[in-house]
Amino acid sequence: MPLTRLRKDEFAKYHALGNDYIVLDPDKLSGHLNEARVREICDRNRGIGSDGILALENRRGDGFGLRIFNPDGSEAEKSGNGVRIFARFLYDFGYTTAKKFKMETLGGTVAAQLMVRRGNVYSIRLDVGRARFASESIPMRGPKREVIDEPVRIGNTRRRITCVSVGNPHCVLFVPELVAEDLRRLGPQIEKDPLFPERTNVQLACVRSRSKIEALIWERGAGPTLASGTSSCAIVAAAYRQGLVDRKVEVTMPGGMLEVEVDDDFQLRLIGPATPVYRGKLI
Repeated sequence: MPLTRLRKDEFAKYHALGNDYIVLDPDKLSGHLNEARVREICDRNRGIGSDGILALENRRGDGFGLRIFNPDGSEAEKSGNGVRIFARFLYDFGYTTAKKFKMETLGGTVAAQLMVRRGNVYSIRLDVGRARFASESIPMRGPKREVIDEPVRIGNTRRRITCVSVGNPHCVLFVPELVAEDLRRLGPQIEKDPLFPERTNVQLACVRSRSKIEALIWERGAGPTLASGTSSCAIVAAAYRQGLVDRKVEVTMPGGMLEVEVDDDFQLRLIGPATPVYRGKLI
């Protein structure tokens, strides 16, 4: 039996491989959901604590409206983990009884298919959309080009980057081994580099085989995170574009593993879980 829908000032908290989000219905909140309010709620010491907020909007056409906020108060175009969480939330709380439906984000439409066993959603498959490598799609400054294995200067070193838009911006660095200190150093530098007028997410990726990649994730507006769905898609798209992997790849991050499929037109599908944590009330 579905849970009752959120009441005034209530929230639901979920995580996807440790990447945690709070789901709110802004129409039922006392006070506006502005940048300061988002920061306050997401603060892990003074608020609930999360990697972001998923805000339910009125149904749009044949889909559900979703706004995604980073913990620094900025708004994200898309989040693979966030959209999976939102899809499960809609089913868990009785906003839909369908196992296939669409969600509208700033980064485009995402179709979801819920895998349900004995009333419990154990996995969610998303059609994330098409990966684009064109600099104007990401966006990036400089001449129009596809940003594939491009040499750039970051701080005092030169690195090679592949940049991808999957509805939000990503910068992928393929490395021989993953070093957490490298992520902490390079992540904020690249996120805010003048090359990226809207900032960017950053991934360090190590290809282990034609079907397995390990990665560390720096999320724009959030910092290091245990897992990211759109980052996983961007990594696989970048690796496939460079001939490093096959079409079905497992991406393992500190929080766990996601499955990504890419076709020859760079349409992406993402498969993974979303887990409820608790329901509460803001005071």
